[in-house]
Amino acid sequence: MPLKTETRYGIDPETAKTLDTDGLRRHFHKDGLFAEGEINLVYTHYDRLILGSAVPGDGSLVLDHMDETGTPGFLDRREMGILNIGETGTVEVDGDTHTLEAGELLYIGMGGGPVTFAGGGRFYITSSPAHRHCPTKLIKLKDARRVEMGTREAANERVIIQFLHPEVCDTCQLLMGYTQFAPGSLWNTMPAHVHDRRMEAYLYFDVPEDARVFHFMGTPDETRHLVMANEEVVISPPWSIHCGAGTAAYTFCWTMAGDNVDFTDMDMVAMSDLR
Repeated sequence: MPLKTETRYGIDPETAKTLDTDGLRRHFHKDGLFAEGEINLVYTHYDRLILGSAVPGDGSLVLDHMDETGTPGFLDRREMGILNIGETGTVEVDGDTHTLEAGELLYIGMGGGPVTFAGGGRFYITSSPAHRHCPTKLIKLKDARRVEMGTREAANERVIIQFLHPEVCDTCQLLMGYTQFAPGSLWNTMPAHVHDRRMEAYLYFDVPEDARVFHFMGTPDETRHLVMANEEVVISPPWSIHCGAGTAAYTFCWTMAGDNVDFTDMDMVAMSDLR
């Protein structure tokens, strides 16, 4: 079957403290998403975010129904963001075909209908519940919002490229974009923060084969880490910090869903409070 699904249930911070490495990875880490000829989806109990992938290869793949949503059509009560991290591909929805180059993103509003993937794309999919229809929109790199941050001296020189952001695209609750690091820069999202009003998921990509990213999670006073390779995902609970450092420069796609779409709504954590 071209559609594969799994469910990840919510874990509270006290339980997370008791998990060993295998336990942390079982609940918060996902690998093997990008398989040619398949749609792979993970239904999470964190703000009901769904994340996954579609790699059509030589054929096409259709996403129309997922048992876990309990609705006849996948997008009946949901919105979706699709990021292409591969070669040029197409996404067809509601009678329109959209061509996505590498690094471009398509937003699909609630009620869009079946979604067909084709071409050389490696499509990263995120979806959250929606309460109203927002227009479907293809967002090219030139139309995304760019925020330059960090310094070479602090090893965190980077650009945040915002696609699903109030200044770029109207959505119900999805926020989505990606962060690219300059050569020699390694640290993301430090000093750390949490936002208990919404969850987050990270896809790490453009990670060299012999490199790894150390993703830090947990409560500020009880931190843990996950070792991430290329095209692997972290599910970050609302109560958890989410920051990382790599052994080489990398890119990560961030997706948020929850109570608001205010990108800067963060509860900052002082460096002295991290343990």
